[in-house]
Amino acid sequence: MAPTLGAATTTPTPPAHRRGQVGSRLRICYLVPGHGLLPTVGPSRNVLSLSRALAAYADVTIAVRYRLDDGLGDDMRVIELEPERRPDRVVDDAAMRGMSALEFARYLARLRRFVREARARFDVFLEKSWILSGSLSAYGLRLGIPGVPVENVVPSAARHRDAGLAKRLRIALGRSLAGAALRRLPVVLAETEELKKAMVRVWGLAPERIAVVPLGVDRALFKPLDQATARAQLGIPLDRFVMLYVGVLDETHTLDGPIEALASLKLPGVELHVLGDGVRGVLYAQKAAAANGAVILHGRVPHETVPLWIAAADLCLAPYEPRAFATGDLGYATMKVPEYLAVGRAVAGSPSARMRTLLGDGAFGFLIDFSRESWLRFLTELPSRERLAAMGCAALAHPQPSWDDTARGYLMACERALSAVGRTS
Repeated sequence: MAPTLGAATTTPTPPAHRRGQVGSRLRICYLVPGHGLLPTVGPSRNVLSLSRALAAYADVTIAVRYRLDDGLGDDMRVIELEPERRPDRVVDDAAMRGMSALEFARYLARLRRFVREARARFDVFLEKSWILSGSLSAYGLRLGIPGVPVENVVPSAARHRDAGLAKRLRIALGRSLAGAALRRLPVVLAETEELKKAMVRVWGLAPERIAVVPLGVDRALFKPLDQATARAQLGIPLDRFVMLYVGVLDETHTLDGPIEALASLKLPGVELHVLGDGVRGVLYAQKAAAANGAVILHGRVPHETVPLWIAAADLCLAPYEPRAFATGDLGYATMKVPEYLAVGRAVAGSPSARMRTLLGDGAFGFLIDFSRESWLRFLTELPSRERLAAMGCAALAHPQPSWDDTARGYLMACERALSAVGRTS
């Protein structure tokens, strides 16, 4: 899938001076205000994978609120904005959960100060989506350094309808301020066409200013692996029907349905393995206790072992809560589904236009509402393992984009942002 800029579709190549000719390299700061850096969690993996791919063409520095894993390699330059704020217990990479209004104001001032102080060291900022998406890019633009927001979701009011009034007001205000900032910028990156449509509809962005660049897959890591070999290494019997979920355990990903259905049906030889941690981990553990061993929660595992777990599975799960998205439909790219497919495994995903596209209109998996009732029906008529294996093989005939493809699309967006202020790299 080729990156797109505005309405035009093209396969970009890096600028000539970054293909070995004379000239300096672009200096990029990937500013990640809303997350800590935890390599086993999706948003952080997204940032790290893209930054490593960009480093083939540019000098890249990541700026995060704090690092959450001291074992992170030294292959990337990382700036910690507030290392002293690192939490005692690491659940995921969300860096602003529970932040008071006063603390948020202080943090915002710290972010703006960083942009002011760092503008001489970088040519362009990438700004990872957060509650005030685009605000730091707009601020930097006033100071003469362009920024490119990287959006993966339009905040949903419905997601927080059960929260207190103060939180709902903060979300509404943040969404309004983000829209105002984003509308002032020459280029904004979106991960999917569906997200681009939501940004136009909710924020009123001009479509021609939105560059759609899909996320990539680490093809060296996520590649076809033999199921029997994977199960032997993980100690999973060959005769089991294995389902797998990999990802954060939060309100966006709804595992209640399959866990409750497995606890109710108690199907012999059917297992659900869950890799990851998050705020709903304790609740899922309580529900899994009623499943008599059919639901196994492994917590976080090393990222390098994830492909082995995918290879051991028959069916991989991609549940998404519709209320998490402003339009009620999955908008962001989702890293897990392309990685499942790149290993050659069928997928059960929440119904949406985006998921339908990813699953090849049913050729590579199933669209399933992740309610308890839907999973009771699905589990009582499980597809054969042979059918699922055939779906996985079909997926392998449609390779996923690489991170290098993604990096080249991001470089084009950076060049466009520089051109808009009369600069070139």
